[in-house]
Amino acid sequence: MNKKEVLEIRKQFTPDRCAITRICGCYVNHEKEKKAELKKAFLSLPEEEAFKYFDIFRHTLSGTVGKSLLNMDFPLDQEMPGGTQEFLLKLLVSRLTDDLILEDFYDKVIENYEYAENYYIILIHAAYDVPGKASDGAEMFDASDTVYEHLLCSICPVNLTKAGLTYNAETNNIEDRIRDWLVEAPLTGFLFPSFNDRASDLHSILYYTKKPEEIQPGFIDTVLGSRIPLTAGDQKTSFQAIVSDTLGDDCNYETVRNIHDNICEILEEAKESPDPVSLSKPDVKRLLQRSGVSEERLESFDSQFEEIAGEQESFLAANIANTKTFQLETPDVIVKVNPERSDLVEIREIDGRKCLVVPIDEHLEVNGIEVH
Repeated sequence: MNKKEVLEIRKQFTPDRCAITRICGCYVNHEKEKKAELKKAFLSLPEEEAFKYFDIFRHTLSGTVGKSLLNMDFPLDQEMPGGTQEFLLKLLVSRLTDDLILEDFYDKVIENYEYAENYYIILIHAAYDVPGKASDGAEMFDASDTVYEHLLCSICPVNLTKAGLTYNAETNNIEDRIRDWLVEAPLTGFLFPSFNDRASDLHSILYYTKKPEEIQPGFIDTVLGSRIPLTAGDQKTSFQAIVSDTLGDDCNYETVRNIHDNICEILEEAKESPDPVSLSKPDVKRLLQRSGVSEERLESFDSQFEEIAGEQESFLAANIANTKTFQLETPDVIVKVNPERSDLVEIREIDGRKCLVVPIDEHLEVNGIEVH
């Protein structure tokens, strides 16, 4: 799913667009015990309660595609009888009305979700009547020819509110506040099936993680049955290792700066596209060629890529380059530069020592103080 498709589904979590048919929930304590369950038609919820659930669902489809929102495909073996895809399909087709399948789902989550405190599993079924689109992109609600049935799961931590004082209007006193168990924004969730090309894609799932470097591999592997993806941080580390090992002794400042500048240029050219920019192995090789890496060094590229990246077929450009800053680091000094002016920094030999040289024109601040 790209950001436009995610936004289209996210927009449905409002009172006037709501397509949710049913909501189910299971409150789990820190000892992995089911303490309370919810099974209702969503439209039967009180208005204020529904608004709070809408906020949770919107959070489950928030963040950047490729970092907090991960597109994952089912391996072929998981699409066979007994696989995780078949199980999720049963849950979808049941529209959350089959208690046995629902309890089985909760049990799978509780067994494989790593969280030491209390949490609340929320599961909804929705049927979105997908409107057609005119040539100018306008939605045509009377021209729908497909219904997108889907499940959205949100797993939210439940924590005690902080201790404090509060004003009691009835007694007109400042009193000790009663501490409640509060359902917070989700840490994890998924949308099944994916909404690709504005239609159901039963072969893939959209996974949400609030913390991109904590992706719950056991949950992904056992409950969803998908291949565990590289996190944004792992993609960056793997890319850096490929560049470093391929260039070897030729890994100099100019080449690395060129690589960074070229990635930023690629991202700038694609900034209007809703799809994240993905760099496959041939794309990365062309990037290195364009950045001045010699053909001699590129002879080892294929083997380095396969050894380091493994099953990772591509990297997201936004994960391997920081477009907001260009950073140089020594053991004692960190220099951050506007990436559009990375050409300002040079490496020169002065008095027999290699130095970073940054020209200073008219303005210089030290700890926020302008100096002369």
